[in-house]
Amino acid sequence: MSAEVVALVVLVLVFLIATVRSINMGALALVAAFVVGTAVFGVEVSDVLGGFPANLFVILVGVTYLFALARNNGTVDWIVHRAVVAVRGRVALMPWVMFVVCAAITAIGAASPAAVAIVAPVAMGFAARYRINPVMMGLMVVQGATGGSFSPIGIFGAITNGVVDKSHLPGNPAVLFFSAMGACALISLIGFLTLGGTKLLQRDRESPKEQVTTLARTGAGTGSAGSAAGDPEPADDDLPRLDAQRSLTLVGLLVLAVGALVFDLDIGFLALAVAVALTLIFPSAARGTVDKISWGTVLLVGGIVTYVSLLEDQGTVKWLGDGVAHVGAPLLAAFLICLIGAVVSAFASTTGILGALIPLAVPFLQTGQVGAVGLVTALAISSSVVDCSPFSTNGALVVANADVAERDNVFKRLMTWGMTIMVVAPVLCWVILVVPGSLS
Repeated sequence: MSAEVVALVVLVLVFLIATVRSINMGALALVAAFVVGTAVFGVEVSDVLGGFPANLFVILVGVTYLFALARNNGTVDWIVHRAVVAVRGRVALMPWVMFVVCAAITAIGAASPAAVAIVAPVAMGFAARYRINPVMMGLMVVQGATGGSFSPIGIFGAITNGVVDKSHLPGNPAVLFFSAMGACALISLIGFLTLGGTKLLQRDRESPKEQVTTLARTGAGTGSAGSAAGDPEPADDDLPRLDAQRSLTLVGLLVLAVGALVFDLDIGFLALAVAVALTLIFPSAARGTVDKISWGTVLLVGGIVTYVSLLEDQGTVKWLGDGVAHVGAPLLAAFLICLIGAVVSAFASTTGILGALIPLAVPFLQTGQVGAVGLVTALAISSSVVDCSPFSTNGALVVANADVAERDNVFKRLMTWGMTIMVVAPVLCWVILVVPGSLS
């Protein structure tokens, strides 16, 4: 049995063992990375640790630390109340508002994780307060960010179109963008309808003001500043007011958004800097916030990504790609490369996958037996819509910002959605985008 096969079998075992036994999958993956790296691939421990996602670690810690502070001092409640006022109490609109906001932010060039890191904490706080399924809310936030990223000036769109041009393949940026946005909107619609959206619509058929009052009286909410259980929802003039602490927190969140989206600063370190500054100014509000950092999620994602990085560094992913490139049937090869893109991207960088797998398809694309525009679009969609997986940066941010009581459930449900999309998306993309091009 080759080293590549052994490494892939161990990865499957990590998932099976962690699913059957009560053990953090990240811890198990770190042990597996050490054993496989040193015993199977014969690399040094330092090389294994080189795959640890330090940037993702800082993002998760920094963002969850900052928004723990914002929850403690009532800023998140203030934002959530204002969001309710903005949609006139129609709670069912909020998941779609978050979808559109994320799509707009990434469509103008922001990195997908940056958009999710900024929007997800507010979206998940709103979901907790108004009894919206957190899995549905998180799914729509991630899919909005993913769809917008394929605009011609979006990160994914620029990378994909750039690789296509460099490989001298025919491309169509408009088809890529609208196909990706359509796929993300369809996944969001399915998630909305199957995860409680119809119940939200039924609630909204009541008077919006009556609905919000009912929610407050039944005790729905975070329990921080705002209406207390048993009290009616405050009128617009009675919403939590902006004191000095909340005002500075809002300024800090604005600095985070502008720094990450406009000046392309590292969002993890920037979030940490804002959090530390707020802690220095208001030390009393910072008590207990470090404990609210999602350390379990950090360990889980860090371990899985470290193991997958080991596979990439040791050529296992390339080995899979080369095997696909030598498949005799172009249509089968096209399907397999879309499937590989989906599987690997669910645990690794979508940006890296888009840049690595499209060139692997060049040999059989140049034969003309498979349409280049269709396959590139199918590969791009298959490799990106799985970003709701809790092992990707975006999915991990959703899990990390979910209510503590719901975090395990959100992780398991997002994993189910991610794994389902990982299988279904390549099949549908292949049937809709690749097969017609090969028959024409």
